Parts: sequence; structure tokens; C-alpha cells
Amino acid sequence: MGSKKKTKSRQIKAKQRKKNTRTFYLSLIILVGVGFLLFFFLSLFDYIYPPAGGTGGPGVTGEKQKVSLYFSDLNERFLIPEERYITKRKSPDDTVRTLVNALIEGPHTDLVETFPAETVLRGVTVKNSVAYIDFGRNLIDLHPGGSASEMMTIYSLTNTVTINVPSVKKVKILIDGNDVETIKGHIDTSRPFSVNRDIIVENHS
Repeated sequence: MGSKKKTKSRQIKAKQRKKNTRTFYLSLIILVGVGFLLFFFLSLFDYIYPPAGGTGGPGVTGEKQKVSLYFSDLNERFLIPEERYITKRKSPDDTVRTLVNALIEGPHTDLVETFPAETVLRGVTVKNSVAYIDFGRNLIDLHPGGSASEMMTIYSLTNTVTINVPSVKKVKILIDGNDVETIKGHIDTSRPFSVNRDIIVENHS
């Protein structure tokens, strides 16, 4: 009689263990599924609203801001806006930095990049409505040259910054923290640049 009770007790415990195991694996599957769905929807959001340069930090608000980045057409004659969504920044310096990094990363469409991919952005300072944008020497060393290419670089930068950041009216290019007379010998970069809307063509495609 006692052995029957022990056997029954073992069977009950075995069933309970199986039930607990099934419950554990079911909970694990549900947790993994929820995690996958969360990852999927976050990835989908980033795909629909791709970030444009820069990552989170103290100056991030968490809101999205629609901006226009200006890249060259195939013939390096005009600038065409490419719309992006960036994480909204609290200061003009951080916003400019995010925009410039996005320009360096290049277009997401069939437009032409206006900066060498290896360009180093050393720093940004906005003062008295002028954005002082400091690049590493490799902007000059790696730049393809030519007057058209230089113009696309300068006004891709200037138009992107001044059109998207209302507090900035002009852009001054620095190299290693210093003024530079020219990038490749065709355009005087010792002065700040203002927006040039004459070379902008809206992309209606």
C-alpha cells in the first residue's frame, strides 16, 4: 500500500515537473517572440525615418526633425535636396554636427556625394550666426578637385546648414582649426559663405 502511494506521488511530481517545464518553455517562446516583434517594429521605424548622422547623447531630445540634405546631381552642376529625419538636438552646434556627419556619410539615393567618405569632422562652433566647421586635413588631401566639385562641396555644406538651422546665416570652413585659403585652388574659402539657392533644383522624381 505504501509503495503504491509513493509511486503515485512520484507520478504526480513527474507530471508537475513536466507541466513546469512546458510553462517555462512557453514563457520563453513568448518572451523571444515579443522581443523579436519589438526589434522588428523599431527597425521598421528607423527604415522609414532613417537617422542622419550622429547618435544619442546629452543634447538629444528624442523627437524627430525633418531636414533636407543637399547633394550633387550627376553632372556636378546643381544641388538636389534629399529628405531625411534626424534626431532633434537641443543646440545649434549639435544640429550642425549631425547634418555635416550626414553629408559625409553620403546620399541614400542616386545623387552624388559632395565629401570624401573618409572626411573627418573635428568640431563645430556656432557664434554670431556663423557656423565654424572644422575638418581634418584629409578633406583637402582626398578631395577630387576641380572647380565644379569644390563648389558642390562648399554649397552642399552651406545650404544644408543654413537652410536647416535658422540661427545660422553663414558657414566658415576651417582645416585643423585654422583658416584655409582654398580646398583645391579654385574657390576662395578664407571667407564665410551664405546660402546659394540659385544652384538648387528640387527633385520631383
